[in-house]
Formats: sequence, C-alpha cells, structure tokens
Amino acid sequence: MAISFKNKLLPALIAVALALMGWYAWHRFSAGTEDGAFMRGNGRIEATEVDIATKLPGRVGDILVDEGDFVKAGQVLATMQVQTLQAQLLEVTANRQQAIHAVASAQAQVAMRQSDRAALMAQVTRAGAELHAARRHLERSEILVKEGAISAQTLDDDRARMQSAEASVAAARAQARSADAAIAAAEAQVVSARSQVEAVQATLQRVQAEIDDSQLKAPRDGRVQLRVAQPGEVLGAGGRVLNLIDLSDVYMTFFLPTEAAGRLALGSEVRIVLDAAPGYVIPAKVSFIASTAQFTPKTVETASEREKLMFRVRAQIDRDLLREHLEQVKTGVPGEAWVRLDPTREWPARLALKVGR
Repeated sequence: MAISFKNKLLPALIAVALALMGWYAWHRFSAGTEDGAFMRGNGRIEATEVDIATKLPGRVGDILVDEGDFVKAGQVLATMQVQTLQAQLLEVTANRQQAIHAVASAQAQVAMRQSDRAALMAQVTRAGAELHAARRHLERSEILVKEGAISAQTLDDDRARMQSAEASVAAARAQARSADAAIAAAEAQVVSARSQVEAVQATLQRVQAEIDDSQLKAPRDGRVQLRVAQPGEVLGAGGRVLNLIDLSDVYMTFFLPTEAAGRLALGSEVRIVLDAAPGYVIPAKVSFIASTAQFTPKTVETASEREKLMFRVRAQIDRDLLREHLEQVKTGVPGEAWVRLDPTREWPARLALKVGR
C-alpha cells in the first residue's frame, strides 16, 4: 500500500514541479526580463509624418511624385492651378505702375509749388526794397517841407507812396505764405502716393507668395507614403495632397512598468530587434519617458496594483544610421525594444549590435 502510494505521489510531484518551472519561465518571458538587469517592451517602428497640403483652396494641377519615391527638402512635389492668381498679379502690377506715376506727378507738383514760392519771395524782396526807398524819400521830404523847399502836396504824395509800398510788401508776404501751404499740400500728396505704392507692393508680394505657395514643396527629406488627392480635384484650404515620412526621424514606442521606467533616464541605451529581421540588433536611445502612467487602474492601493502601471517610452534611432539605410527603413514593423536597467551589466551576446550593411 505504501509503495503504491509513493508510486502515485511521485508523478504528481514531478508534474507540479514541471508546472511551476513552466510558469516561472513563462512569467520571465512575458515580463520581458533577464535576471532583472534587462527588460523588453513590444512596439512598432514609427516615423514623423508630414502632410503636404494646400494653403489656399483650388484645383490640383499636377502631382510630380509617386508613392514610395524619395524626395529632398525643397523639391516641388505637386502644383496647383494658378490662372486666377496670375490674372490678379497682372492687375496688381498695373496698379503699381499707376501708383508710381502718381508719385512722380505729386513730386512734379511739389517742384512747381516751390518754383512759385521762389518767384513770390522775389516779389517780397522787390516790394521790400521799394518800401525802403519810399521811406527814405519820405524822411527827406519831411525835412525839406519844414525848410520850405518843397510843397506839402509833395510830402503827401511821398507818404502815400510809402503806404502803397507797405501794402505791396504785405501782399507779397501773404502770397509767399500761401505758396508754403501749397508746397505742404503737394508734399502730402507725395507721401500719400508713396503709401499707395507701398500698399500695392504689399498686395503684389502677397499674390506672388500665393503663387509660390501653389508649388507644394517637401519641407524635409523623406519618402512619399500616400497620394491623397489626384490631379484635377478641387480642394479646400488645407486640403491634403500627399503624406510624407521623414525617414531620418524614426523611433519605436513601447511601454514599461513603473519600476523599470523609474530607473531609466533620457539618453539611456536601447537595443531594438525587429520581427522582420531578428538577426539584426539596432541601436537606439531613450528620447522620451511619459510623466504619467498610460494604463492606470481606477484605484491603486496595493503593490501588485502599482505594478500594473505602464509608462510610455520612446526609443530614437540614430539619424546617421538611418541615412545609411534609407532604402531598408520601413514603418509599422513590429519588434522588441530592450533596455538595460543595471548599467554594470554587459549586454548579452544575443543583443550585441548587429546592423545590416
């Protein structure tokens, strides 16, 4: 009986031991740890996406690239029809020429008014000289009439002549002041005409800028991912035409539990292994760690609940490395991101850097 019991108990113990070992191995694998020094997170390769869109509403003229094409910053990718804008440009150019002529006409008016003022100032000078001569003649007549050398009538005539000269000086000076006002008005017309030129010039620059913006250019190097619109389609302002991927800004986003995220720092080394190329290990660095948990239970009261908190981490792949392998870079590829929690430990051999050339 005892032997039979032992024979039955032994297989049960072995089965329990195997189950425990399997659970432990599964736990270690699912948690992505290796002796507590390394931890992994699952993620997908992502890249910065840029929408090439229209600034103004209009009809798509031509699309010069296809999906999958590599493009350079500043390269024209698509054009919008600009016949209306070109007509506006011709109109504004004509208005600008008219405004320039208006400035020239106003400046000619200023020159004319200044010439008139010069002539009037000459009249003021001449009238002043006549007034001075009449005053001196009157002074002599007043002396001579006292000596009886001339008649009183002559004195009265000299006095009237001096008063006439004073009136002439006052009239000439009034005309000169009127000429000054006319010059100021003409100069104001010049300022107004120049302002009109500047306003038309600003409109000209705006229309030209809109024409330039109708050539949709690549803001950075990248690869065309999608053609959203087709030639001939009418789009509103901000309508998407193309979707561009910047292959020099590629990263993987993954999640780590609280303890692991708390031990990471920006710039920490990351090793990425893609499902599509398990034989290669790609170097990266931590460029972002979320400040708040992404997966948060409604209440966090126990240690086991706190372990459920997951923080989003981003691993940035080196730009120079990406430029060397632009043809091989693909987004959306799943993989694993391994981080080293213990800086004193060496990376295991299976995570040694191996980048395809």
